[in-house]
Amino acid sequence: MPDQPAASRSLPFARPADEVSLYRIASLATEVDDASTALHRVLDVLIEHFSANSGSIALLNPDSGRLEIETQRGLPDDYREVVLRLGQGITGWVAFHGRPQFVPDVSKDPRYVRVRPTVQSELAVPMEDNGQVLGVINLDSDVPGGFTERDLTLLIRFTAQATAVMQRLWQMQQLRGKARQLESLIGIGQSLVSKVEERELFETITRDARQIMQARACGLYVFDAPRNVLRLVALTNPEARGHPRPSREDDLSLESSAIASALHTRKQIEFANIQSPEYLDVNDLPLDERLRSMLATPLVFEGEVLGALAVFTGQVHRFNNDEKRLCAALASLAAVALQNARLYARVFQSEESLRKNEQLTTLGLLAAEIAHEIRNPLTVIKLLFGYLDLDFPAEDPRRTDVRVIGEKLDQLEAIVTRVLQFAKAPSSLHSRWNVNDIVEDTIVLIRLKLAQSKIQLRFEPAARTMVVDVHKGQLQQVLLNLLINATQAMPEGGLITIRAHTEDRGAGAMYIHLDVSDSGSGIPEKIRTRIFDSFLSGRPDGTGLGLAIAKRILVSHHGDITLVQTSPSGTTLRITLPLAKT
Repeated sequence: MPDQPAASRSLPFARPADEVSLYRIASLATEVDDASTALHRVLDVLIEHFSANSGSIALLNPDSGRLEIETQRGLPDDYREVVLRLGQGITGWVAFHGRPQFVPDVSKDPRYVRVRPTVQSELAVPMEDNGQVLGVINLDSDVPGGFTERDLTLLIRFTAQATAVMQRLWQMQQLRGKARQLESLIGIGQSLVSKVEERELFETITRDARQIMQARACGLYVFDAPRNVLRLVALTNPEARGHPRPSREDDLSLESSAIASALHTRKQIEFANIQSPEYLDVNDLPLDERLRSMLATPLVFEGEVLGALAVFTGQVHRFNNDEKRLCAALASLAAVALQNARLYARVFQSEESLRKNEQLTTLGLLAAEIAHEIRNPLTVIKLLFGYLDLDFPAEDPRRTDVRVIGEKLDQLEAIVTRVLQFAKAPSSLHSRWNVNDIVEDTIVLIRLKLAQSKIQLRFEPAARTMVVDVHKGQLQQVLLNLLINATQAMPEGGLITIRAHTEDRGAGAMYIHLDVSDSGSGIPEKIRTRIFDSFLSGRPDGTGLGLAIAKRILVSHHGDITLVQTSPSGTTLRITLPLAKT
């Protein structure tokens, strides 16, 4: 039959039953939440209204480009095997051309694909939204001439209303899905921040990404920039058989890697079908023939490429913009979490180095003190030995003894002198530094530990640039020691404030004060006056060396450290250093 004229499609309803059916379809927008249920009920209303013997609603699959029956009434049990290409059959023709069709006698229409042998006539109307065909509604009659031109006009009106209802339900369903995704993303972000062990972090990223993306598998690849290789560090693929390829120990060359394109371009790369022959030689894809499409998203943190997150589907799939944005958000969270874990590891290594440095510094100071104490009696012994003026004949063996004793005294004096000279910090390591820069660099080293401990840190820099002549590493050691002590005084979290201000002591002598304040429980009263003594600690696991070493470092810099105040509401320690003269 030729296409129906537009005027005939807009005929007003003449029967109350038509208006009732239209209302029943329109009311589904508020009565039903599930789109699939709404499709079933729409088809029930249409079959009842047109007295059809069977009917179906087929939707266009954007991935395959084929029509797939979503709901039906009266079709054979194997109806799901009927999948039509665009242009195939009357339904496919309507979907391809976007025009409704009334076929009074299907036996005379060469386009007809017989599903039920008793069908005599058919109505087919496209479901359209802004010119885009979403699906097709079909009604069949077993009676010759079972439908009329007017039925086609009515079905066009009903289909337009049903499409509007479905669009609203699909949008609501999409919004609910996005709300769940947002909630999941927040939960994933909170979970990832707490992961500091890399292996656990990798497994969590892939597991959560697979779940939120509803994918068959998900893999995480880490990029080793110095060696220019990839490693598959985690693969979540519950249904995989055998051992995955590649293994976590394999170094994957970028030259034969599919993921490499995402790293080079720093953009998401979509692979339609990784089972195609062109992917046989790549070395980074899992050896699982059930994986089809892949979306690779680079992990980028502050301009540095850390790796890639790969999502795999079980069928050929075209990733839409929402899926790509969601995967990009996951990759961003993963990049931040991975960088956090690495920085945590560096902080822990710094803490361990600090402990070793404290021990070495203490040993050096103790050695210097011992050498200093030895030098005084050694000098007396040497002087007294010289005053004895012992002189024996050449053949007397005691002459040799006197010479050996003198040599050994000189040797002991040389050893003591070397120890004392070694204990002094070489002046060549001192240089001029902006105090604000030293403090900010130190905060970077410890900021992740503070976040882990739920501690906020506020730095109030001096109003103008303050330059000091110091050994930067030693001054950072002092600051780290104070900040770590403060975190241990606040096991439930709290606030640390570092405030820089200056003092003019006259005669051109300017000093800077760094006040480090915490909101902890304070220093026990019985040890407040002795906190800078060696081996004094208020903690069972403390060595009592940190503040003593800090004191010695600052005194060697012509500065000092003092306790300003302490109470159950917090403690303030003050670092004082002379400003470098311009």
